[in-house]
Amino acid sequence: MLEEALTVLAAAGGTAVVQAAGTDMWTGLRQAVAAWFGRGDEQRQRVELERLDRTAEELQTAQAADEERARIRQEATWQARIEDLLESLDNNERTQAAEELRTLLRQRAPESGVSAGRGGLVVGGNTGISADRGSIAAGVINGEVRIDNPSMPDPSQG
Repeated sequence: MLEEALTVLAAAGGTAVVQAAGTDMWTGLRQAVAAWFGRGDEQRQRVELERLDRTAEELQTAQAADEERARIRQEATWQARIEDLLESLDNNERTQAAEELRTLLRQRAPESGVSAGRGGLVVGGNTGISADRGSIAAGVINGEVRIDNPSMPDPSQG
């Protein structure tokens, strides 16, 4: 079992892969992650590139309702893969690989610690959303919105 710092590092790696997919950061991060997993083995690096491509494709094709689940699943998958690789190394190799991954994430991972999917909203500070006089206020609305007069309660309800 990995020490907590390496588990956190693996989680950050999984999150970085998912956050970068479909962005301008993707190409560089994709190459760097595949090389990190490949550890100098070109065949293994090609396999990792294919896995990364499948991840990006799954995230891009996820339906709005399933998008968050797909993101969570892919983050967990990549975290587990990173943990597995780190656990398979001896102490010296693990220390070196962890430092390489930290450097990779500093150089290639998306800057923000938060991201929003299609139609999402990300706020980097305080925000206020309010409504008055029968209006609607929301950060994100997915679907139909109607404002109707409320129905009258049944007389038996008082």
